[in-house]
Amino acid sequence: MTTTDVSQALILAGGQATRMRPYTDDAPKAMVPVAGAPIVGYQLVWLAAHGVRDVVISAGYRHEMITDYVGDGSRFGLDVRYAIEDEPLGRGGGLKFAARQLARPARPFFVLNGDVISRFSLADFAAYHDDNAGAVTIALSPYRSNWGVADLVDGNRIKGFTQSPELPYWINAGVYVLNPDVVELLPAKGDHEDTTFPELARDGRLIGFRVSGYWRGIDTVKDVIEASRELLASGDVLDAQFRTTELEL
Repeated sequence: MTTTDVSQALILAGGQATRMRPYTDDAPKAMVPVAGAPIVGYQLVWLAAHGVRDVVISAGYRHEMITDYVGDGSRFGLDVRYAIEDEPLGRGGGLKFAARQLARPARPFFVLNGDVISRFSLADFAAYHDDNAGAVTIALSPYRSNWGVADLVDGNRIKGFTQSPELPYWINAGVYVLNPDVVELLPAKGDHEDTTFPELARDGRLIGFRVSGYWRGIDTVKDVIEASRELLASGDVLDAQFRTTELEL
């Protein structure tokens, strides 16, 4: 187990995610099973393995499914609290609202969007944030095309296709380190990526950290299927105690 100076995290799990139907007809996005276990389960196991001990989950739509599954977090080796929205606040508003529940509000904290499964060093991430003295550090993942790309020779002759190649761009991976003073800059309602982050970028206070480990955003039904195959192939599935559906081998 590795440890990090950042020992608290906040998970944004309040979205309804209409693009994920039918998975989200009766469940929040964070509870969609990937290789048998909910997305939030993968996140909590990952955080605990990297020295995080306190987690706040920001929830709204069908929040009782998350609280029933996670409980107080003790089976994950965590102390989990909840911030339940009475009305949708958007990601930025939900983040600002939930930050009030942090165990150590004067200390930096990790933030995870509730639809990503990641495997990279949080200790390196936190150290990079500290070394670069930004207000927020964003994990960046290589951009992978959703389509096959034609390999051309002689201008127009196709010699083959490269399926879903990585392109020379970096995308927001939905995992951050935030300094506590950023909380007051967040909108009461709305998305911090439309307001707070552009302001920090203009001030030179937004830092990017390129990740090389596994990362997958779960945005569509296709992503659920592909992520399940990837985790099964790598053997990186969760133990039976964390699963909510059968594991299909």
